[in-house]
Amino acid sequence: MRLTILVVEDHSQFRRFTCTALQERPEFQVFEAVDGLEALKKTDELQPDVILLDINLPKLHGFAVARRIPGLAPKSRLLFMSQESSPDFVLEAFRLGGRGYVHKLRAGTDLLPAIDAVLDGQRFVSSSVALPEPADAPATRRHEILFCPDDATVVTGLIDFVAAALNAGDAALALATEPHQTRLLQELRRQGVDIDGAIERGTLLSLDADDALEPALFVEAVNGLREAAARAGKAHPRVAFCGERAGRLWAAGRTVEAVQLERFCGELAPDVDILCLYPVPYTNGDAALERICDEHTMRHP
Repeated sequence: MRLTILVVEDHSQFRRFTCTALQERPEFQVFEAVDGLEALKKTDELQPDVILLDINLPKLHGFAVARRIPGLAPKSRLLFMSQESSPDFVLEAFRLGGRGYVHKLRAGTDLLPAIDAVLDGQRFVSSSVALPEPADAPATRRHEILFCPDDATVVTGLIDFVAAALNAGDAALALATEPHQTRLLQELRRQGVDIDGAIERGTLLSLDADDALEPALFVEAVNGLREAAARAGKAHPRVAFCGERAGRLWAAGRTVEAVQLERFCGELAPDVDILCLYPVPYTNGDAALERICDEHTMRHP
């Protein structure tokens, strides 16, 4: 039986090495993508059996690609291959649905065994990778910022973050404007995400980004989402919180309020993953913007 393998790697020499190694197996049909956007396009077209995904990709980061794969190709198995070996990267890769993680320095010996393992439903981790706890244990909390040059990017950020959480059995909270809430639900339904079931189970909640947050009520809502995901059967549920409010405050010149809100988010429980959407392109050298970025664990220009 022919198996389709999509290799997503921007480094041309390493990509050739990987494809050559895979083509030694006659049952493998190998395709290539050189950046994150091309990876999504080919994933949708090919519905590959295995996606071999680098992390530090141009145009769209590998983790952002991973969040969108379940909505495009739910049956594809995701195998990360990266030069990154820190626990934070590895645990995040597994949290985003990775079935395996190959360190590039070990690719010569680990690539084909890793492919076989994930096709067999097993987990694979290169021995050179630092993984001090089980890959299914709760990862450290993410507090990311995504700069959005247009309205469509804001909506896409919301969709990807919420879909990844719900597809993993976790809970999600979207703090978005009413038009964006409507587009979010429409697109998630179009992608086949069980929105109605999530609302009924209490694992999805949307709030209006134009309303001020009441901290106590917000924490209560987060706790309720977590408990609902646990009742639905998730052993270690997480809550994905994506919001526009801080970004809209910043864009309106209300920098102090935006920083205060970001600091409040930073004090939430470690099992709450946060994506803050800012409706502006990233600008180097902006001191106020750097203050905002300093409150985050990762920025996506």
